[in-house]
This record gives sequence, C-alpha cells and structure tokens, in this order.
Amino acid sequence: MDLMDLLKVGGSLIQGNSDDATTGLDVGDIANALGGLLGNSEGGLDLSSLVSGLSQNGLGEIVGSWLGNGENASISLDQVKDLLGSDKITEFASQLGLSEESAAGALADALPQVVDQATSGENSMVEEMLAKVGGAEGAMNMLGKMFG
Repeated sequence: MDLMDLLKVGGSLIQGNSDDATTGLDVGDIANALGGLLGNSEGGLDLSSLVSGLSQNGLGEIVGSWLGNGENASISLDQVKDLLGSDKITEFASQLGLSEESAAGALADALPQVVDQATSGENSMVEEMLAKVGGAEGAMNMLGKMFG
C-alpha cells in the first residue's frame, strides 16, 4: 500500500469518527494534513520518529500492538500529544480548521489503524524500511544505538 492510499484510509477513519467536527471534512484534505504530520522527506511514513517518540514517552507497548498482528491498543489524547508533540497537533488542527482537542481525538482514533495497515502484509512499509537499513540486522544495530 503506498503512502497516499494509507493516508486516505486515515482520512476516512477521521472523517467517520464520533466527533461531529470532523464529519464534513474532505478525505483528501485530511490525507494531506496527515502526510505533513506523519510523512518523511522520502514520501514514506516516518515510522522511525514514531517509534523513537514512543520509547521516550513509555508508549512502546501501545505501538508494539499496532506493529504486531493482534488487536491494536488505544492511545489517549494526552499520549498522542506526547507522541507527536503539541506543535504538530496544533499545525494539523489549523490545517483542517479543528480544535486541538478534536485533532488529537481524531489522531488517537486513526493512528493505531494507520500504523497497523502500514506494517502488515506483504509489501508493507516495514519491509521497505528494513531494506533501506540493511535488513533486520541493520535495524537491530540501529535500535541498539537508540536504546544502548
């Protein structure tokens, strides 16, 4: 699944969530705002920033559930703010004309499923990322440096 397809999935999750503020938003606009929030300079999902943000904020178990094949753990509004940073949430909210609370709530609803879809199945973004860092061994070396 390429990044824009993935971002559109996130956009439709946000559009269809329980917050009335997001109901009338355009899926393409949401996808573009998500791309600015979660994308990297190479046109992919910036999973490495998410993973390092999680390790710094004690959210490893939550994101581990998103990366694994089991049920996705939920993330609270405060945890989303810790993970992504208030500045990025504010920017995302202003791009879509949402309050910061609605933006954080929308992201809390969508992030687990977006990351889960990005990392599951064949041709996932994880396989692509592993190839860039020298396979599983390269990834383990990189993680060792991050947490060593």
